[in-house]
Amino acid sequence: QVQLVEFGGGLVQAGGSLRLSCAASGGIFSNHAMGWFRQAPGKEREFVASISGIGGRTYYADSAKGRFTISRDNAKNTVYLQMNSLEPDETAVYYCASGRYSYRTNAYDSWGQGTQVTVSS
Repeated sequence: QVQLVEFGGGLVQAGGSLRLSCAASGGIFSNHAMGWFRQAPGKEREFVASISGIGGRTYYADSAKGRFTISRDNAKNTVYLQMNSLEPDETAVYYCASGRYSYRTNAYDSWGQGTQVTVSS
């Protein structure tokens, strides 16, 4: 089982940027695709971005295209999410997950505890 811990959440003004990190332990990191999801209060968890284990294929939700960048450093067992031009409705708990390369929540079998991102207007 892969253990995941997210870092980098916080409070940012609308239009600002944040970089989230997710450190993995256990298993072979490069064997797993990684994904970022988010969940706002009262809403379902939604896909943000994913990256394959080797080769670095990426896939983004439409809302993230052009503003967010997912990347990974397999030597450091870490995946990143660079978020630019953040908007208040993107306030949510952001989760990283490990599993199969997909936008589907049920493709991922290990999840971090989440990190809060709050975007003020």
